[in-house]
Amino acid sequence: MIPLLVEKKLEELVVEHATVESRLAEPDVHERSDYPDLTRKLGTLAKRVSKFREYQDLCKQLEENEELSRSGSEDAEMRELAKAEISELEPRAGQLATELIDMMLVEDKNTSKNVIMEIRAGAGGDEAALFAADLFRMYSKYVERKGWKIEVLDQSATDLKGFKEITFSVTGQSVFRDLNYEMGGHRVQRVPDTEASGRIHTSLATVAVMSEPEEVEVDVKQSDLRIDYYRSSGPGGQNVNKTSSAVRITHQLTGLVVAIQEESSQHKNRAKAMRVLRSRLYDLYESERKSKEQDTRRSQIGSGDRNQRVRTYNFPQNRVTDHRIGQNFNLEKVVLEGDLDGVIAGLRGYEREERLKSL
Repeated sequence: MIPLLVEKKLEELVVEHATVESRLAEPDVHERSDYPDLTRKLGTLAKRVSKFREYQDLCKQLEENEELSRSGSEDAEMRELAKAEISELEPRAGQLATELIDMMLVEDKNTSKNVIMEIRAGAGGDEAALFAADLFRMYSKYVERKGWKIEVLDQSATDLKGFKEITFSVTGQSVFRDLNYEMGGHRVQRVPDTEASGRIHTSLATVAVMSEPEEVEVDVKQSDLRIDYYRSSGPGGQNVNKTSSAVRITHQLTGLVVAIQEESSQHKNRAKAMRVLRSRLYDLYESERKSKEQDTRRSQIGSGDRNQRVRTYNFPQNRVTDHRIGQNFNLEKVVLEGDLDGVIAGLRGYEREERLKSL
């Protein structure tokens, strides 16, 4: 069920897992600088190796039962038991094969990471800002469904309760694996509440999804930063325009700028700004790395840029269309209830098939 090339890669991981285990068993391992890297690597390898061993065990059981079911033995009861066992084992083996293919072909080192997301209103004025707020509510409900945690890092709200821009983090299990497909341009078609003639408007919002790296993964030198403090502005609490709590950090090597004014505390705003900056730097470095791997890049539908239109939300027809896979979904269920599982499963399945074809 697993392509030979994928199986060979998994067998290589088994050998690598044994090597890492052996290195971690050495007496002086806790004193070595690579100890944290080794423990992280073992955790990643253990998950794949354990699943692969379970898959191999199931395949062995299937082979034995298939042999029994075809045997010329006069024991009809044994043959029927073998066939019943096969019907139970095959679905589980198939599911494991799919999971292993995803692990080896679709998922990457960022799969288990948390994310920082940015939603920005595009063309469409106030209606685009309202749509950005709708997208944030959609993701908030999806996060709640998955049992994850969401934290707003910064926002720029409008008088009509929309968002010109909102930045937030999502933490939980395999967050990046699912949410990375949301990267790109989202388009909405609907009649705005302010439209008296009932004319349908088209507005846009963009979504950026960045994996949140560990501090050790992105080396940010203080000498490369320019940090400015200023007074908050716009809708906010009591500290707006009273204290210089807002923070703007400029990474002078790349020109990346992060400004945060969500908290009344200068210290908290600076900490949040550094989280966003690290994610943007990591995303920049990863994009540069992936651009050098053109064959891999072409088959990754989850790593497009934010200028690519990925989805249209058509309210009059109660339909969401994902343009990457050409599938339609119920808009009310997706947008109002945050039920993105079907959309994301379709995208992952499409990416899996494209990767298998490339083999």
